[in-house]
Amino acid sequence: MTRSALPRASRLRGATVCITGAARGLGRLLALGAATRGARAVVLWDLDGDALAATAAEVARLGARPVAAVVDISDADAVAAAAEAAIAECGGVDVLVHNAGVVTGKRLLDTTDAEVRRTFEVNALALYPVTRAFLPDMLERDRGLVVTIASAAGIVGVAQQTDYSASKHAAVGFTESLRGELRSMGSRVSTLVVCPYYVATGMFSGVTTRSSLLLPIQSPKRVAVQIVKAIERGRGRLLTPWFVHSVHWARLVPQGLADRLLDLFGINEGMRGFVGRRQGARSSGG
Repeated sequence: MTRSALPRASRLRGATVCITGAARGLGRLLALGAATRGARAVVLWDLDGDALAATAAEVARLGARPVAAVVDISDADAVAAAAEAAIAECGGVDVLVHNAGVVTGKRLLDTTDAEVRRTFEVNALALYPVTRAFLPDMLERDRGLVVTIASAAGIVGVAQQTDYSASKHAAVGFTESLRGELRSMGSRVSTLVVCPYYVATGMFSGVTTRSSLLLPIQSPKRVAVQIVKAIERGRGRLLTPWFVHSVHWARLVPQGLADRLLDLFGINEGMRGFVGRRQGARSSGG
């Protein structure tokens, strides 16, 4: 990501940003984007130590201070310890980006209980301990932004992604509910939920789209730039590309019409060639 890719004015300047799943894919690009926009420090969490070190070196070359740690975000104790260390080292975290995610790409009857549990642990349940670890400091300073990288699958369920779609629905609900809590408290800490259509990070190999003009397989660099701009706006939601906004209508119209809408753009049909990515110890955004 180049410095010319974004406007000069930056709310990220001087901020400390923490990103989960930061070693590869969208997480890496967001780390570089934050550094490019003038972040003072970027806290990088992932399970892939080698890739994490490479991303940290890139962040340093862009002028930000990398604080890298191998963290399993499904381990609440590990999260608490890593967050305490990051806050102590950086003096607080201003932007928390929930980016880590996993996907099986299997039909319901082909998934195991262990795979479904892992999907929810990383994509949904980890949001709670990670946010609880950083939110008290944000509230005390009355500043901060909690960002959740969800998915268009968090708006409407997608074939061959039952566990993934359900986990991303939970992620969207988490962020919207947290926003309500913060507003009721009169806090200036805010939230941003991001719901992109498929991003070409390798996480969704084999997915196709019937209408590439309206629902393209998106460039990770382009989506990262959009997310960084949304972070600089400070709150709300980001659905990308623009047509994803219309997917909301699928939840408001009769089911038969909703099915036709999804079929029109091949949202479910496009999953037929989906290869997916094996779940393992690694969890990274994409």
